[in-house]
Amino acid sequence: MTAGEAPYSVSEKTLSDLAQKPSTLAASTLHMANVLQSSLELPKLMEMFEREVKQVVPHDGMEYANAEERTQITFGHEARHSCSYDLVVMDKWLGQITFRREQRFSKNETDELEALICALVYPLRNALLYKRALETALKDPVTGINNRAALNATIDREVNLAHRHGNALSVIMLDIDHFKRINDSYGHLAGDVVLCALAKRVMERTRGSDMVFRYGGEEFTVVLSNTDVAGATLLANRIRKSVERLEIVHEDMEIQITVSLGVATLEHGDSATTLLNRADEALYEAKTTGRNRVVTHSTGDAAA
Repeated sequence: MTAGEAPYSVSEKTLSDLAQKPSTLAASTLHMANVLQSSLELPKLMEMFEREVKQVVPHDGMEYANAEERTQITFGHEARHSCSYDLVVMDKWLGQITFRREQRFSKNETDELEALICALVYPLRNALLYKRALETALKDPVTGINNRAALNATIDREVNLAHRHGNALSVIMLDIDHFKRINDSYGHLAGDVVLCALAKRVMERTRGSDMVFRYGGEEFTVVLSNTDVAGATLLANRIRKSVERLEIVHEDMEIQITVSLGVATLEHGDSATTLLNRADEALYEAKTTGRNRVVTHSTGDAAA
């Protein structure tokens, strides 16, 4: 089918039709099913699927898209003709797969694609469930942003990449000033409202490539790839001033907050632990020397 036509729908119901397929196609489908059982990682699953399909039905490109999961995985390139399939299991839509190539797909080839896709639907469902479980485990339940477990998983990778490629890497730690007073004066529900408002404001002031985490309690961490100490300090001050102007209303009560921030940049010999420790030391200095300010911790030995 060509681009623009409505996609076919492939569901578990179609699996019962496989017995009617030619023996060679049934064997290919069985082989596909066995291959796809080896991974729960969605990108790896789709990579294996695309590779196996190409051996049966040659194509120039394949795309898996699922807007609900904010996921799009693409192989190959655009082409003149395409055929698309909606994937459904137990009335649950799992996304859409599109195959593309310059030559129109024949009826026999679309039948083959449909049969092969039948082997994908259950592994795909399991991979999506696994993906959601991982994302839930790495999200803070109050603010919805990444949690400390996500930071621990991220910071080692970012430090290793920065050292390997000689890129700048900075960290901002920020803490709500006098947060205990907010909980005591307005209640813990108001405290949660404040945390959510702050998380949203920080996300609004950072780039798409920046990573924001709730480190614990009222403390947040921002990891800034390809950002030197000057850029990180500039951003920290922008966040501080923006939070100072933040209007938070809870049950007709207006709550004003400020934050203290500590900045550190990756230096020669730094590990994830030493980088975070220096940012934490800078934050502590900001808290103990007046609050609502930015302190930068740097030895002047930036990683190159």
